[in-house]
Amino acid sequence: MIYLRLFTAFMKIGFTSFGGMSMIPVIMQEMKVNHWMTAEDLTNLIAIAEMTPGPLGINCATFAGMQTADVLGGIAAVMGVLMPAYTLTLGVAVCFAKFRGNDIMSCMLNVIKPICIAMILAVILDLMQENYFPDARIDWFGCGIGVVMFYLILKKNWSVPKVITLAAVFGIVGYGVLGIG
Repeated sequence: MIYLRLFTAFMKIGFTSFGGMSMIPVIMQEMKVNHWMTAEDLTNLIAIAEMTPGPLGINCATFAGMQTADVLGGIAAVMGVLMPAYTLTLGVAVCFAKFRGNDIMSCMLNVIKPICIAMILAVILDLMQENYFPDARIDWFGCGIGVVMFYLILKKNWSVPKVITLAAVFGIVGYGVLGIG
């Protein structure tokens, strides 16, 4: 049953990632393995999840579930991605007093942080290859959008929603209206 598969896949995603951008490689792998989405669908999934308000994991689960099996699929995926967080939060809340000030816990977090950063960098490289170098060629228009958006965030301190909106407008006009690419 597709709903159970979505639930278990997103429950696995919830248990094996640490939220936010670190979920994307795991989501991408599950979608590819189960043949639920194409590479283009995955790129759209990430863009839509980043543009919409709310946690990235829930947005990705909603979009992926609905894309795969309509509204019930979206509900199954969201329930799956929430189950680990709920379960772990409940467990940690019960044991929190014991972990406060624990050296082992601090060491574990110091190991987890660089792993999350590496996973995010891997996703960035994968998305760059998919978006800026499709079919072993350089998409100069896409690269230009990326450079401009990077500049606006880094040097002009624009907010991420503003930059995403502007990039979307450039993409729609460039690729949709003008037919670049």
